[in-house]
Amino acid sequence: MEPANLFTVLRRYWRLLAGCTVAALIVGFVLTPAGDAVDNGKWQCKVAITPVAGAADTVRADQVLSYAQGSAVTTAAAQKLHITDVAGLSARRTVAAASTQMLVFTTTGPTQQACADLAAALSEATITGYSQESKKSADESIKRLRAQADTQQQQLDDLQKQFSRANTTDQAKLQPQLSTATAALTKTLGAIADLQNYSQTDAIQQWGSIDAKELGGNLLTSPTRSVRLALAVVLGLALGVVAALMLSRMDTRLRTRDGAEEAFNLPVIGEIPLLSRRLRRLREPLVTARPEDPATEAYRSLRSTLLLTGPRALSAQLGQGGLDPDGRRARRAAEPAPVVLVMSGRSGDGRTTTVANLAATLAETGRQVLVLDCDFRQPGLRGHLGVGDGPGMAELLSGEQLPDPVDLIRRTNVPGVALITGGNTTAYPAALVLRAGEVLKLARRHADVVLIDSSPLLHANDAYDLVQHADAVLVTVMAGNVRPEEADRVSELLARTGVPVAGVALLGAEGATGRRKRTLRPGRPPAKGSPAKAAPAGKSTPPVPEPQRRAEPAPRVEPQRRPGEHQRAADPRPAAPGYGEAPDRRGGATSWGRRPAELPPEEPVETTLQLRLGEER
Repeated sequence: MEPANLFTVLRRYWRLLAGCTVAALIVGFVLTPAGDAVDNGKWQCKVAITPVAGAADTVRADQVLSYAQGSAVTTAAAQKLHITDVAGLSARRTVAAASTQMLVFTTTGPTQQACADLAAALSEATITGYSQESKKSADESIKRLRAQADTQQQQLDDLQKQFSRANTTDQAKLQPQLSTATAALTKTLGAIADLQNYSQTDAIQQWGSIDAKELGGNLLTSPTRSVRLALAVVLGLALGVVAALMLSRMDTRLRTRDGAEEAFNLPVIGEIPLLSRRLRRLREPLVTARPEDPATEAYRSLRSTLLLTGPRALSAQLGQGGLDPDGRRARRAAEPAPVVLVMSGRSGDGRTTTVANLAATLAETGRQVLVLDCDFRQPGLRGHLGVGDGPGMAELLSGEQLPDPVDLIRRTNVPGVALITGGNTTAYPAALVLRAGEVLKLARRHADVVLIDSSPLLHANDAYDLVQHADAVLVTVMAGNVRPEEADRVSELLARTGVPVAGVALLGAEGATGRRKRTLRPGRPPAKGSPAKAAPAGKSTPPVPEPQRRAEPAPRVEPQRRPGEHQRAADPRPAAPGYGEAPDRRGGATSWGRRPAELPPEEPVETTLQLRLGEER
């Protein structure tokens, strides 16, 4: 994807980017410690504890592990390190049995010294505490054994007295008892001596030195909250960009000129930039409210293209806007005004806005424009042109007798533009357009150009019934509002009518997705004998300077007509410059750049490439 298109996608999904960034900030704020907390997981230390030599038989590993995991050890270490957060200290240490005779303490800390100090404090607290517990238990055992030894001593003294008073025969009987009592007393005194020695020394000891190593940090263990939140913003933006690109890939709606031309199979003759919210709220045409705005110039470009490339009745009136009233009436009687139907496939395609601004730009050329609001479902032209409520097209089409439209023509806030509003629609809208042909015959005599606003083609049949009474059709599409299948359906319906289609006006246009291709769609090869390729044999055309090439009109090639088909009366005036104007729909021709459905492929037909001959020059 090109950088320009990438920025276009990101601008389109800026709300998604903002949402992902805010979500990442919230998650980072909640999951990380408050304030500028230290990173307690930056360093890791390990220290081992084993029984003292010779005490392995008396020291039980499970008892030492149970004691080391207790709160007494953590509390003693916290007191030594002058730390009040005992719970936080417990979270920074773990203890496990590495073997039957070894325990290992694992601690973490922000610095190597803090980590080592905690490991040493826990090791010392375990050794000291367990030794104290062992001494206390030994003292209790010594006290019990001494009481037992006193009892055994008394028994031994009694046996010795009996032995001294007994005769030889009795002494022989008392000798085994005297020996057993003496051995029991000796054993008890030995146990007391062992316990006294055990209680005077530590039962366990530290094994080796403290092993310390540095660990890597992450987003949640960053030293400061500001750094963590900055990283969260970066991650949120990255996630938003990925999501935006995925949505852009899945979104098939038409947004560019190339996409619209390919979907409609029609040239885009006008690109209106996306208007700001302030300009969209204007209650008058942008052409009159902001004459110098770039969008206004885009509407003027659309007008010029429509006049120069439109039907003969429309383009031949160039430069005739300065006639006096009598001259205008005479010209309209001899040559009724052309009718341009502005239509769209869906609602929200800017059709009504285009009609209002196109009427204003046509009025700038000196023409008198009559606008007919035939959108009986959602009429909105009177709001754009500053006209109040009142009778209009609905009353004109629903009456039993057809009145003169001049009685319903109303002035607007745009000089040179008149409007017949939609009126108060009470009848079924589809039934109103049945008399549209008679009304348009009368309306042609009251203006130089007649513009019609209609309902969306894919939502109602009104526009399809009005097409047969128009001399040209202009299709409007809002970027991002129409899908390719909907555009193809509009293109198919228009091809069946045979009415010349001027092209597509793309509103809210974005940049093209790449370099434009000047090739035809498959199945539409260039026509034989077209003006782009036909030349007299044996003759060469002299080179023409560039300025003369731009001014030279493209030659016209009329499609072959079948026998019996109706043909318009020949226009005595010369054909106006333009490309590929199709004859009247009643002559069997269809829109510009299209192959008529009723003609065989071998008949000469103007193609899109030939129609753009002037643009290529």
